[in-house]
Amino acid sequence: MTSPQTPPQAEDLDLYQRRDRNIRENVIGYALLFCAFVSVLTTVAIVYVLASETVSFFGKASIGEFLFGKTLENGSYSCSWTPQFAEKSFCIWPTVNGTLMVALIAMIVATPLGLATAIYLSEYASPRLGKFLRPVVELLAGVPTVVYGYFALTVITPILSSLIPGLQGFNALSAGLIMGVMIIPTIASISTDAMRAVPLSLREAAYGLGATKKEVSTNVVLPAALSGICAAIILGISRAVGETMIVAIAAGQRPILTLDPRQTVGTMTAYIAQVAKGDSRVGSVEYEALFAVGMTLFLITLLLNIISKQISKRFQETYE
Repeated sequence: MTSPQTPPQAEDLDLYQRRDRNIRENVIGYALLFCAFVSVLTTVAIVYVLASETVSFFGKASIGEFLFGKTLENGSYSCSWTPQFAEKSFCIWPTVNGTLMVALIAMIVATPLGLATAIYLSEYASPRLGKFLRPVVELLAGVPTVVYGYFALTVITPILSSLIPGLQGFNALSAGLIMGVMIIPTIASISTDAMRAVPLSLREAAYGLGATKKEVSTNVVLPAALSGICAAIILGISRAVGETMIVAIAAGQRPILTLDPRQTVGTMTAYIAQVAKGDSRVGSVEYEALFAVGMTLFLITLLLNIISKQISKRFQETYE
């Protein structure tokens, strides 16, 4: 017996539907390609602007002074960042020092609290409680950073002043502490996802050997999710290094080389915010120094991202 023939009208309709679907798929593909192109173009444009203005800055200031400081006429060594003073100096390390000091304090706070939160949400909390607590924790990331800055200045600093002698009104300690609170959701959220990605069979095998929940969490889940946890910590460091309003409000704007967190410090982002207010003339050396600082900050963040990728590849676990 021969199979029934498909009516010509049905064949035309099916051909039209396939053609229409292909057109929609092509349009969506080109739209996504355009979005990717815009992202790449924006990154290239940012790098170009930073690089061109940085080159212009080094046409007026010495790259040796920028990186290594300078020797004064009396033979003494000077490394200070004073582009807006009459006696200008362009050594970048005081701003780098303030940035790294505040970021280090923030990570000392955020790393243990963020990991502890992630362990609880992943291993201890019930599914219903976890669904409630995780959005509550992530609400901390939605608080404007200017609010964090004023909270550090008006609440945290007075409390610390009553406990720590010699604490200045603007200081790295209070800025770092409140920044650490701000970074907790970043570390907790990414680490939680990394821990939940660990196969359940590993946990069941550990429980079958008589391990407790604490032993499973610390000896099985944490090592298995190490790549994601390291990426979360480095992302938190990048977040701390690039933060602006907290350090501009609570840490001050006096870049000095010091390891004392009680002192007023200046960070790279604080200088960018200071110059961006419009106090410096466009084209002046102090204005172009803004882009040199921005390029330095960009390179530091890029280096952290590269380290994060390498660590993720080094410690990544694959399961079948």
